[in-house]
Amino acid sequence: MDEFVTLVRDEIGLPITAGHLDVGFDQVPEWDSLHLLRLIAVLERETGSTLSFPDVLQAPSLGSLYRLAEGK
Repeated sequence: MDEFVTLVRDEIGLPITAGHLDVGFDQVPEWDSLHLLRLIAVLERETGSTLSFPDVLQAPSLGSLYRLAEGK
């Protein structure tokens, strides 16, 4: 998960910590829907797999997106 936090910080530019992974998106500093689209693209590039957009929209937190990308 540390790599995921670093990825979000470096690729998306959000000042998050591991403590932000399991809170709602409304509690993530500076979060908006454009960050979600950018994060999907980064995760697909990094994992080499396509994320299901309906599953992404159901994800309540960054941690959920991480687990979705990892196939867990």
